[in-house]
Amino acid sequence: MKNYVYIYYADPGQAMGDEDQMAAMKKMWMDWFGSMGDKLVDGGNPFGPGAKAVSKDGVMDVKEMPATGYSIVKAESHDQAVEWSKGCPVLQQPGGAVCVYETMPM
Repeated sequence: MKNYVYIYYADPGQAMGDEDQMAAMKKMWMDWFGSMGDKLVDGGNPFGPGAKAVSKDGVMDVKEMPATGYSIVKAESHDQAVEWSKGCPVLQQPGGAVCVYETMPM
């Protein structure tokens, strides 16, 4: 089994909604995490606004498709990790997407 990182993206211009909508979204996340059982290594956390990209040329704001959070799962293959990501609640949000990366041992 290998670890895979899910990086979540959604339209940052969308409002979070009222308390009922936020509670419903949180339940969707908890249900999805629960469906993975012990394959969920780290549920992660959401990211706040205001990301910065650092390069040898300097520092800039991340404006195009900023990441909104991450999770780490353990799967038999990259394809399996991708398949599981298809149930991610972020896909229900405008502009929602999940990038799936395999971690490499060092």
